[in-house]
Amino acid sequence: MTIQHKNLFKKFQTPVGRSRTRALLLAIVATILSGCSMAIHDFKTPLAVPAQFSESGTSPLPDKWWESFEDKVLGGLIDQALANNFGLKTAWDRLRQAEAETRSAGADLFPTLDAGAGTSKIRFRDAGQTGDSSSYTLGLTAGYELDLWGRIQSSRDAAAFDAAASKEDLQTAALTLSAEVADTWYQLVEQYGQLDILNEQIVTNNQVLELVTMQFRTGQVGIADMLQQRQLVESSQGEKTIVLAQIKIFEHQLAILLGYSPLQSVAPRVSELVDLPLMPKTSLPAELIQRRPDIRSAYYDVQAADSDLAAAIADRFPRLSLTAGIDTSGVHTRDLFDNWLATLAANLATPIIDGGLRKAEVDRTRAVASEALNTYGQTILDALGEVEDALAQEKHQRDFITSLDKQLELAGQVVERVRDRYLQGTVDYQRVLDALLSQQTLQCSILTARRDLVQDRIELCRALGTGWKLEQPQQNQFNASTTTDKNALSLRQFNEKTSG
Repeated sequence: MTIQHKNLFKKFQTPVGRSRTRALLLAIVATILSGCSMAIHDFKTPLAVPAQFSESGTSPLPDKWWESFEDKVLGGLIDQALANNFGLKTAWDRLRQAEAETRSAGADLFPTLDAGAGTSKIRFRDAGQTGDSSSYTLGLTAGYELDLWGRIQSSRDAAAFDAAASKEDLQTAALTLSAEVADTWYQLVEQYGQLDILNEQIVTNNQVLELVTMQFRTGQVGIADMLQQRQLVESSQGEKTIVLAQIKIFEHQLAILLGYSPLQSVAPRVSELVDLPLMPKTSLPAELIQRRPDIRSAYYDVQAADSDLAAAIADRFPRLSLTAGIDTSGVHTRDLFDNWLATLAANLATPIIDGGLRKAEVDRTRAVASEALNTYGQTILDALGEVEDALAQEKHQRDFITSLDKQLELAGQVVERVRDRYLQGTVDYQRVLDALLSQQTLQCSILTARRDLVQDRIELCRALGTGWKLEQPQQNQFNASTTTDKNALSLRQFNEKTSG
């Protein structure tokens, strides 16, 4: 140990030195403890929020919104999707990454401690004599940067807010997935219903064809009437082919959403749409802002951008770092602790000339924070618009279905009367054909309209959705060395095949 290091060590052994050391350690502990929580900065919502929505139901909407439909098949499908969907698993992986980055960003709030050990052997020749000598060293080095201006804390807060936003993004992905499964399922149910309607229409059209054919053979009608009816039968067969193709497509889509092969059957054949429950309670727009996961995600993005701005500003100020170490060495291991050296040092660094780099970073992060705030406002507007759109669509869709029901009833009466008059020979076949086409088109349109009404309710539930507790799937485990070996083996096999 040199005289300089001995004097430095003795200085910290004096009462004054010990008191300064304790004060310094207390400051370090206080700084570390202050870094255990995020600093949330309140800010005003960047737009005026209406006091209430234009419509509201009375039935409370459960967190798992699909439970209000009381459809056991739908509930089972959504449960499978939440467990197996690869897109949702990817969102879980992004959340894990964000949480790991938070831990990484917060590591600088704590002191570092590194241990080192070494050995060396020297062989020499002096005055015709050869010899060798050995030496051993051990050492501990500790370092810590005092977060005087909150730069490290702000960086850690930004990462924590990013992780919180990722968690809300996961909830948004789950909510969107549940709505996609429900929408796909009821589109499939509608197509099954359309298939049943077309089969019934084909039977009816064939019966009419037999009647017209009989009249043609007896000379009561011309061949054009029979040909037109045959065309109607063939048209129904063509529409049935299209419906069968749509059924396959929706079956494939539903299987993929559930994380299965497109060819795997995942749902029973159901051809009747669910009866919608009472309209859910919309609550207040202010409550919607607090509970919708995509809005909360945008809120955390603003907080993260604000923390990044604070870190960029603090980066322009001086940094104070502390280092402490102890080293020991000897020619034998038993001599290691006979000779030792302890050091304690403080380092102050401040930027003087950086070509405007740090100022430019402050300007950039300030613009990012402004962008995040504007995005937050737009997200709120979009959410309010989605609720109002779903409310308006459901209201007018119900009126439309009522009109279609009345039209279908009238169309049925027209078909009966026109057919009777046709058999009596008072009207031509074109009137019968027009009446049949109108009735059959309305039958298909009503089913589609009812499915659209169900879709409107799904959109309303998604727009009002809050999220629920998700079960974390098991993460894929990778062995880096094994993966490398497999890749190398695959490469060798590929080279052997191509060279052969």
